[in-house]
Formats: sequence, C-alpha cells, structure tokens
Amino acid sequence: MASISLPSFLSSFNSNTLSFSFAASTKPRLPSSPTGFWTINLKNPRTKGVVCRAASIVFRDLDADDFRHPLDKQNTLILRAIPGLNELGKALLGSVTEQVMLLENIGTSVLVSKNQLPELHQLMVEAAQILNIEPPDLYVRQSPVPNAYTLAISGKKPFVVIHTSLVELLSRKELQAVLAHELGHLKCDHGVWLTFANILTIGAYTVPGLGGLIAQSLEEQLFRWLRAAELTCDRAALLVAQDPKVVISVLMKLAGGCPSMADQLNVDAFLEQARSYDKASSSPVGWYIRNAQTRQLSHPLPVLRAREIDEWSRSQDYRYLLNRAIQTSGVKSVKQFKLGERT
Repeated sequence: MASISLPSFLSSFNSNTLSFSFAASTKPRLPSSPTGFWTINLKNPRTKGVVCRAASIVFRDLDADDFRHPLDKQNTLILRAIPGLNELGKALLGSVTEQVMLLENIGTSVLVSKNQLPELHQLMVEAAQILNIEPPDLYVRQSPVPNAYTLAISGKKPFVVIHTSLVELLSRKELQAVLAHELGHLKCDHGVWLTFANILTIGAYTVPGLGGLIAQSLEEQLFRWLRAAELTCDRAALLVAQDPKVVISVLMKLAGGCPSMADQLNVDAFLEQARSYDKASSSPVGWYIRNAQTRQLSHPLPVLRAREIDEWSRSQDYRYLLNRAIQTSGVKSVKQFKLGERT
C-alpha cells in the first residue's frame, strides 16, 4: 500500500481524504492509504521511441453526465442528501492539512513535463484533450506497489501520481487508459464527495453513543459510492482508449499479471471468467456471498469491472458518444475504428 506520512497532529487525515485510485480491489479502512491499479513498460522494444495517439476521436463537448455510470449518479444523489456534508468537510479540513499533503506528495516524486519523461507527459496531454479537460500535473513516485491516484486540493491544481512499479507491467495504451481513469475522477468532480464523506465518517467516530453506528452507516454508503465512481472512471478510460480490450487487459493484469507473463494473458478468457463468476453468484447463496465479498471494498472486483466495460462498449450510449464526436474529428464513420486504431 502506498502511504503518505503526516505529522502527528494530522494523523487522522491521510492521502485517501483527497485522493482517488485505480485499484483492482481493495478493502479500505478509514483512514487508509491510496491503492492503485496500472503499469507500463517504457522500455518495451515494441513501442520504444513511439508516442502514438490512443485514439483519433476527441470529445470536444463531452460532459461528465454523458458517461457517468447510473450507480454513480444514484449514490451521488444520496451523498448530496446528507445534511451539512459540505460545511462539515470544509470545517474539518483546513489549509494546513492541505499544504502538508501537497508537499508530501510532490516533495518525494518527479514532476513530469515536456523536458522530464516527455513520453508520459504526452500521454497525459492527449488523454486530457480527448476527454475535454485541463491536464493536471503528473508525478512519478518510486514504489514497489503498482498504483496511481489523484489529489484534488481546493485552490490548487490537481495532480496525478503514478508509481514506478506501475511502469513495469502495462503497454503505453494501457498506461494512457490508467491516466484517463484518473482524469475521469476530475472530470466528474469526485473530489468533493470523496473528501467530505471520508472526513464525515472519520469524525462520526468521535460522537458519543451513536457515533459508531453513524460512522458505519456512512462507511457503507461511501464504499457503495466509491465502487460506482470507479465504474464511471473505467468508462473514461474506454473513451480515451476506444478499445475495450485495452481497459480489460489492465484489469486482468492487475488481477493476476506480471511483466514476464504479460504476453501470455488472454482478454477473451478473462471475460469468460467474468461470465463464470456471474453464473456462480446467481444463486441465493452465491448472491449473499458476493455481497459479503464486495461490501467493504473500495473498488469492484476486477472481473465485474471487465464485464461492465465490455457491456458498455457494446451499448448504444457509447456508440452515440463516438458518433457525436466524429462530427468534430474529421472521421466519416465509427466503422473506421477497430480496437482503437484508425483503419
């Protein structure tokens, strides 16, 4: 797990208060540290020296609600209904805490730019352009745990952090899909609700008597929202990759991949595994076990995410977004694209 050290007077806050990660599946504990989800081999001889566009379609008028998952919409409405959430969050999270977290993250990492790891910089710029969002700063941090997360601190430019171990597993297209996933959190303004919900949950434990019950209820609701938000951001990854196999491949590698076996993994077999999971959990007992298995996870199970992105890639909503964007991308038809590449 990636960790961010804070002074003792801020020990009740951590990076997850303001961060989003792209993990395979994580059992979070509040407070907890960010866990992540993707990797690229910049030394891959098949792609060395090449910085190629992941997609030719740019979504110039893209709105967050165009791709937001229905569960994300539903659970966001529930969070908005919590009385005083915004006010309490602002009161508990002061400027000192924000500054500590900002300096901790950027002080131990390498800032990516045109002159520093320019290939990674270009991948971020392209992904942001496709999603019609201002690119955040990007940092690379030394860590053996594959991870990527975003910090959105009020009044400051948001930034994405990727771990060096993340740069050892995925291809360039897969890494750009990871960056797009993180951009999805910013595009959808997930920072507000993740920040305030975490703070409210932590603070509720200090309330005498019912504090524990209140916190537990908020935790469960928060985790439901987090899982739904991840499904939304997987869609953002697909909008950039414009090839479901790229996104599913990342999920598969995080579930059970390593650099030495990467070329032997099979996306179609992983999707079949996802269907087997659905079948095995369709019985009453299976349904109960499945809910118990996922209730305390911050991210949906990899096989469920793979199935979700496969289904959305075949949906009319996804095709509609592509066709709408084509009008401003100089492409005649969606049929010109196969697996994210121009034919």
